[in-house]
Amino acid sequence: MHDYITSAQRTIKLEAEAVTAQARHLDANFTNACELLLTCSGRVVVTGMGKSGHIGNKIAATLASTGTPAFFVHPGEASHGDLGMITRGDVVIALSNSGETSEVTTLLPLLKRQAIPLISITGSKSSTLAKFSEAHLFIDIKQEACPLDLAPTSSTTAALVMGDALAIALLEARGFSPEDFAFSHPGGSLGRRLLLKVADIMHTEDRLPLVKTGTVLQTVLLEITQKGLGMAGVVSEQGQLSGIYTDGDLRRTLDQGLDIHRVIVDDVMTASPVTVSAEQLAAEAVEIMQQKKINALLVTDTEGRPVGALNMHDLLRAGVI
Repeated sequence: MHDYITSAQRTIKLEAEAVTAQARHLDANFTNACELLLTCSGRVVVTGMGKSGHIGNKIAATLASTGTPAFFVHPGEASHGDLGMITRGDVVIALSNSGETSEVTTLLPLLKRQAIPLISITGSKSSTLAKFSEAHLFIDIKQEACPLDLAPTSSTTAALVMGDALAIALLEARGFSPEDFAFSHPGGSLGRRLLLKVADIMHTEDRLPLVKTGTVLQTVLLEITQKGLGMAGVVSEQGQLSGIYTDGDLRRTLDQGLDIHRVIVDDVMTASPVTVSAEQLAAEAVEIMQQKKINALLVTDTEGRPVGALNMHDLLRAGVI
């Protein structure tokens, strides 16, 4: 029976060594590449054929999601019309392990004619692609993980890491923040956590549990039960928030032996409760709840009037937690 584990371990070891080796080859070319990309007034166009094309696609996606506008162009299609997608002001990143891929080298005179800077990622410093480049990133691979030393494995992994190194260096140079990342990923959990506001998930109008000051506690409990948020806001005749009555307050009321049919909410509510505004981030509401050890919050306007409410379940459903 074939020893699959040993084969896999050998592959991982060779590719890990290939990746580690690239750090030794970072030089002024890498700095030059970063400066070209950072000052690019257009888009970054990534191209490559075959396996290098697959890696190029991923590099373009990583750049785009970390603050550097980028897209992938297939070099074969570029020679048949798609070259029009590349314009002055753009920067091209070309991948080819040999540096001699004909579909890529065919584009070089056209790029030079338009004065479009070229960054190449190859395994040969003396290749055509390297010589035509303003910045050449050398991928030094002693051996592919393929036992035949034929299938692109270590070389493509190293090229992918070099692309990630470019993207992260640019991210840091731009001061790219988690909020910036969230705007590129609005559908992800980070986007929900950083972009969602309290106003987007709070309960409003008929779903907002409110009672007036002077209300008998039994009526307050009916309001809490009907609205299902585990609390009710208590408002003055002018509509301003005076307090809050929660499930926790009910337990304390019962412990004191008070009659819910006779006591009024003013005597047992929590006065001056913690509130948030509708424009605050939902993530801030989570932090407040955790710090104060509470499960629900009322949302007030600038005049102190309740306009919404939310609890921990709402934040869980919204994916903020």
